[in-house]
Amino acid sequence: MKVLDLQCAHGHGFEGWFASSEAFESQLAAGLVACPICADTAITKLLSAPRLNLSGATAPAPAAPQTPAVDSPEARWMRAVREVMAKTEDVGERFADEARKMHYGETEERGIRGQASPEQAEALREEGVPFVSLVLPAALKESSH
Repeated sequence: MKVLDLQCAHGHGFEGWFASSEAFESQLAAGLVACPICADTAITKLLSAPRLNLSGATAPAPAAPQTPAVDSPEARWMRAVREVMAKTEDVGERFADEARKMHYGETEERGIRGQASPEQAEALREEGVPFVSLVLPAALKESSH
């Protein structure tokens, strides 16, 4: 199994696991390797140091405790979006109707998410219905395995 450090044209770094270098190259050529943040398929392989298992080598000395690495902005964004998704109800294309009902007191207020056309969003703004547009990363648009 090959573990590769990859990066999309937008600078998002991620890790990919492939059966071999040839498997990576063929999947890349077929457009099957995509950034989990933005779904970009313009992917480059980053340089990384290999791990070598040499027979007879002595075990490495225990490493000194390291301070945790600072989270990347992408990782923090993904966690925030996952939290929003976990704490809201997906009302799909009924978003504008449901937001309007809550605004006018016709239904109980709750956290919702869904889709609205640009025209529906503009109508909600004109009516003073509060909402926030949120672009979901491609990795979260599909259900996880």
